[in-house]
Amino acid sequence: MNKPSWYYLILLILAGEAVFILPFVLPRIFRPTVLEIFQLDNVELGLCFSVYGIVALLSYLVGGPLADKFPPRKLIAVALWMTAAGGILFATYPSFKTLQLLYGYWGFTTIFLFWAPMIKATRVWGGEKSQGKAFGFLDGGRGLTGALFGLLGVYIFSLFLEEDVTQASLVNRQEAFTYVIYIAAIIISIVGILVWLYMKSGIKESEIQLEKITVKQIGDVLKIRSVWLLMIIILCAYVGYKITDVLSLYAKEVMNYDEVESAKVGTFLQFLRPTTGIIVGLLVDRFRITFWLLLSFVFCVVGGILFASGVIAPSTTALFFISVVIIAIGVYTARALYFGVMQEGRIPLVLTGTAVGLISLVGYTPDIFAGPTYGYLLDSYPGEQGHKYVFWMLTGFSSVGAIAAFSYYRLYQKQLSGIS
Repeated sequence: MNKPSWYYLILLILAGEAVFILPFVLPRIFRPTVLEIFQLDNVELGLCFSVYGIVALLSYLVGGPLADKFPPRKLIAVALWMTAAGGILFATYPSFKTLQLLYGYWGFTTIFLFWAPMIKATRVWGGEKSQGKAFGFLDGGRGLTGALFGLLGVYIFSLFLEEDVTQASLVNRQEAFTYVIYIAAIIISIVGILVWLYMKSGIKESEIQLEKITVKQIGDVLKIRSVWLLMIIILCAYVGYKITDVLSLYAKEVMNYDEVESAKVGTFLQFLRPTTGIIVGLLVDRFRITFWLLLSFVFCVVGGILFASGVIAPSTTALFFISVVIIAIGVYTARALYFGVMQEGRIPLVLTGTAVGLISLVGYTPDIFAGPTYGYLLDSYPGEQGHKYVFWMLTGFSSVGAIAAFSYYRLYQKQLSGIS
């Protein structure tokens, strides 16, 4: 089977982050601003993410097998266009209930037609020997795309403010953010056009797709032990990823940064993602991918304890950024690798979409509970105390993830050695 070209992966990377700009990247980078201009508290924003998660959960299950039947290029392009269309409503600053409906719509557009095709296309590009490179470059590239858009978003937001952000009125900040939303929607639409026209693998579709979808293939996938372990691993890793959303808020509420400075912290975090992904992609195929996955959870535990212990304060700026880097290395390494271990876990390529759907059904449940949980902790325990509880949450889930990753590593180490 011939390997697709590099521009195939580049388009996949652009699409992989563009589709999440509106529902996730903007609220992550501009969280304090989004809370104010949409007149939301942390729990309400978390509930929007929960609606997204509920719809996404159903979409994972149904959309997974769909990726084993139809070409990824067409599914991904349509998903991008439908997601961009939601930006029109987003820019009207709808009520809380309407915003929940919009996030439900995005849960469908970004998952049903998009998620499993993206993972399968990445696995196709990686072939038998470059899974670490494929998934490392995918997540690193997505992170770079998000970081660059973060810089663009902060620049546009600052450009259209009539005065200093600390003095700007709510109406002025809302107007400035509207430009950010519309430019995001235009970028997403353009990426969709490029994917439709040019993201062609050059591989015969019969080699990677099923003629028809059956219930039997779901049963076959559920018999694979690695599928069950990956459910736990991804669930724990994704909790960590969701908690990175609050780092810009931590900068504002604990480190006493203003809105632009806190947004820059979110953008800095976005730049750590591509750095981590690319380094991992270049190195990991020389070693056991599962070992690196285990190590990523160890970093998350260390970073979580640093924040949860209360040793980070406005006077310890260097320690704050060091701790952000530690968490970023852990979270982004885990994200880059957890689907990359499917090859080692003996999951057939032709059933990748179905496997991704079933794994994601459990693995991405944090979309439902993580937002409201840390939102409740932040609102019920204002200031530093609430943030401490959130990072203890990170530490706990990361510890469970480390245990599951170690089990995965040991299981397939034995199989590789011919012991079992």
